Amino acid sequence: MNASKLANYTDAKARQLWTTLYLCAKVNSKRRFHALYDKIYRPDILATAWRRVKRNQGSGGIDGQSISYFVEEYGESQFLNEIYLELKQKRYRPQPVRRTYIPKADGKQRPLGIPTIKDRVVQMATKLVIEPIFEADFRDCSFGYRPNRNAHQAFVQIRKATKNAYWVVDVDIKGFFDNINQEKLMKLVEMRICDRRVLKLIRNWLKAGVMEGDQFHETEWGTPQGGVISPLLANIYLNYMDTVWEKQFSHLGKIIRYADDFVIVCRTRREALEGIQVIKAIMNKLDLTLSTEKSKLVNIWDHSTGFDFLGLHHRKFPVLNKGGSKVYVMSHIPSKKAMKVMRRKIKEYTAPRNKLFWSLDEMVQGLNRKLEGFKRYYFISPIAKQWGRKIDQIRLKTAYDLLEQEA
Repeated sequence: MNASKLANYTDAKARQLWTTLYLCAKVNSKRRFHALYDKIYRPDILATAWRRVKRNQGSGGIDGQSISYFVEEYGESQFLNEIYLELKQKRYRPQPVRRTYIPKADGKQRPLGIPTIKDRVVQMATKLVIEPIFEADFRDCSFGYRPNRNAHQAFVQIRKATKNAYWVVDVDIKGFFDNINQEKLMKLVEMRICDRRVLKLIRNWLKAGVMEGDQFHETEWGTPQGGVISPLLANIYLNYMDTVWEKQFSHLGKIIRYADDFVIVCRTRREALEGIQVIKAIMNKLDLTLSTEKSKLVNIWDHSTGFDFLGLHHRKFPVLNKGGSKVYVMSHIPSKKAMKVMRRKIKEYTAPRNKLFWSLDEMVQGLNRKLEGFKRYYFISPIAKQWGRKIDQIRLKTAYDLLEQEA
């Protein structure tokens, strides 16, 4: 069997397991799964996990070993066999994550925890096994880091919810990933999983610690933002909020969440204010707090105000009907912060001096890929397409600059 057929075969086996576990969890919402650990080191699961980690690329952890090292020097088969034996013989121990920082649009820096490649593969394999169980419980209001769900689907829900609603609670959780209560998170995980070996794996990742330079820091709270399994754990934690809201408080408004970012669309100001108090109470239960600086209440009756969510500014814009009457329709345009990020990324792409040796065609093709990616994400509604001209202006200006450099 050649490499391509083998990859297709192992992926199909992994999908079959995913579907089986999902259906079992969906049929019985109270079932706790106890025989999962041996599935994590199944060769087909490890092979699928490795391909996904390799496809996502990313830098190495504290051991300095990169993906290319395992592909070109160490050997992929030897690497996966080593992981298989460590897991089977219960010798696997995660290493601390490497602390790094990425710049935010507001000038601040966001901390990331980068696991080693081996830890990423084991986390991905674990995610492949436990994700379907929790997917069966996740609510429809959640769109972030889930199979077959994306931000554009969240925008569709915003358009539907705002047809007859005029108030939006724009919520920001202060330091979400750093402030997750690990004990409460594990209790939520244990509601579905009772395999002690799997639970020990997750606890070990949470407690693995962080290396920042030569300094080791223990991690008693939070889950490292940057780990493969962190988004799933974050969704498990906030699914408590989604469930409580939809079962008891959905009459107050529609909640739309993407990871730790969410908005609540309400009909009236009174319902919005009541909804804020409910969210504060739920956050208190989860040992989280709302950012008073970034969270806000917005009236979207007309085009005078809007709110930013997932890189887009959402606002009702005036549209003329055939009869000449004016109606306000929710649309989405790139936020000012997003436009600033786009310009910065274009500058960063063209800035390196080694690109002076590129041909004009190579540079233009690379820029087009970036700019088309921006347009596919940001310019999704008729009004937003007008802002697409700004991208074309950036494209045109950059082309002129390149022509001048070549001349």
